[in-house]
Amino acid sequence: MSSKQLKGSAKDKTLSPQEKQAKIDDVRKRIGPVAEELPALCSDASISRFLRARNWNTKKATKMLKKTFKWRLQYKPDNIKWEDIAEEAGTGKIYRANYCDKLGRPVLVMRPGFQNTKSTSGQIKYLVYCMENAIMNLKQDQEQMVWLVDFQGLAKATVSLKLSRETARILQDHYPERLGLGILYNPPKLFHSSWMILKPFLDPVTYQKVKFVYSDDPKSRKIIEEIFDLDKLDAAFGGRNMSGFDYQAYARQMKDDDVRMSTFLHSGCSFPSPHLSSILAEPRGSNASDEGGLSSGDEATPSTSITESNILNK
Repeated sequence: MSSKQLKGSAKDKTLSPQEKQAKIDDVRKRIGPVAEELPALCSDASISRFLRARNWNTKKATKMLKKTFKWRLQYKPDNIKWEDIAEEAGTGKIYRANYCDKLGRPVLVMRPGFQNTKSTSGQIKYLVYCMENAIMNLKQDQEQMVWLVDFQGLAKATVSLKLSRETARILQDHYPERLGLGILYNPPKLFHSSWMILKPFLDPVTYQKVKFVYSDDPKSRKIIEEIFDLDKLDAAFGGRNMSGFDYQAYARQMKDDDVRMSTFLHSGCSFPSPHLSSILAEPRGSNASDEGGLSSGDEATPSTSITESNILNK
């Protein structure tokens, strides 16, 4: 573990509940009137995640949260529907599993070897859709999920470094502390080189949560048994569930979830106030990740309305 990781872990452990609450209140004060208009994003739980991602530095957490406000206003992730990404989902390259881990956390399966499109913007949109859906399905006492990355078929697929970097930016800039555990299942040896290239773009705390698992390694088998109920886990990952990915069944589930998502959206604001609009008027930063991971050829949809999903309050 690096000194930076140790510093972050120690900071979280040494702060008392009262000190943590004081920092949460300080961030909410720094945000200003917007906090009242986006209560879910500015809830104690949400602010705490941004603070943990920035080692409880209130100034950095506030900056990070404001950038997420701007991204959500522009990108409108909770307005993405199944029809918008159905083609991307065709091969099951990303999907929410129909089982959880032993801690009750939802499992998001990612299979880069099953890539079926060439559009970076479409691939990112599908990733965001899956993240929003997984968050909506978190249990009331959960705020993190498991990412199970399967490398089957990767040798036949071309992995875009650009897409990998965009993915890393989106996840760590706008979904902080949502990763409870990341499992890399049967990664090829060459992946270690790619992993080292990606390391600078990953938050140290996030990097620490990743585990390499190999199906032919007894020690890895124990890791899988500790994390999952093997009767529910897909056989492709060492479990005894033979059902696999069913596109038609998954499509029906996602359409049902879209209806559920709409009920959350009705509880938000119907159009932007001057406070929210002022966020969009802020000048662009010099850091590419400030723009929420949009690729150079992508455009954010201009926001004509603002809605907020209560799922972020979990």
